[in-house]
Amino acid sequence: MNIHYTKPGLNDIKELMHIENLGFRPDEAATENAMRERIKNIPDTFIVARDEEDKIIGYVVGPVINHRYLTDDLFENTHPNPPSGGFQSILSLVVHPDYRGQGIATLLLERLEEACKKSQRSGITLTCLDDLIPFYEANGFVNEGKSVSTHAGDTWFNLVKEL
Repeated sequence: MNIHYTKPGLNDIKELMHIENLGFRPDEAATENAMRERIKNIPDTFIVARDEEDKIIGYVVGPVINHRYLTDDLFENTHPNPPSGGFQSILSLVVHPDYRGQGIATLLLERLEEACKKSQRSGITLTCLDDLIPFYEANGFVNEGKSVSTHAGDTWFNLVKEL
């Protein structure tokens, strides 16, 4: 498969929201308003994977933060990234179900890591549910224990990859 990577545009919102809602439960998924804020404020850390027909097949997105772990307010409020430093957070890493199992999520993580190294980020941080811990550990992340997050009423774990 021929995959290329782009930044999203507001014209992609319908496709992005469709994939977001396929990847997350309604109480976990980003709202359309939150997604629009991410497109406008952090296009430098919003990487979209597209197939040869330019269809969106997955994406990774998150703001740069000044602390090691995510806080729940990040899911609704997005501010522009500083030019360097900080921790790259991941709010969403999702691949369309028709394209899962082909390594696309790993490729998106690799693209994000490349961008982080160029901007001298300290690391990449995210929260995930326990069933995704093995995937992230296989991609170099370390499970640093339970998160204080109460997003969607679930138990989340802090995973960090130092750069």
